[in-house]
Amino acid sequence: MKKQDLKDYSYIIRGSQRKAVLKVMERIMTPTEIYQQAKKINPKITLNNTSDVLRDLKEHSYAKLLNPQEKVGRLYELTKKGKKVKEEL
Repeated sequence: MKKQDLKDYSYIIRGSQRKAVLKVMERIMTPTEIYQQAKKINPKITLNNTSDVLRDLKEHSYAKLLNPQEKVGRLYELTKKGKKVKEEL
């Protein structure tokens, strides 16, 4: 594993909510769909936490927002970087 890959992996596993959200993102999904699946992994996660984590993953280029103009029904998917880290989980 490359040094950058280790940094990316380390960043994700340090946060149980980040890890839960990343694990459940299998396709294009809404925050609500992600929340419902992530809650099975981390029962303490809330929909608000999920939205915050998605924003954070987007800022760090692990996920991308496909329809930023929408306020409701936003769609997220993993980037190549996010998929690579998910494979290691």
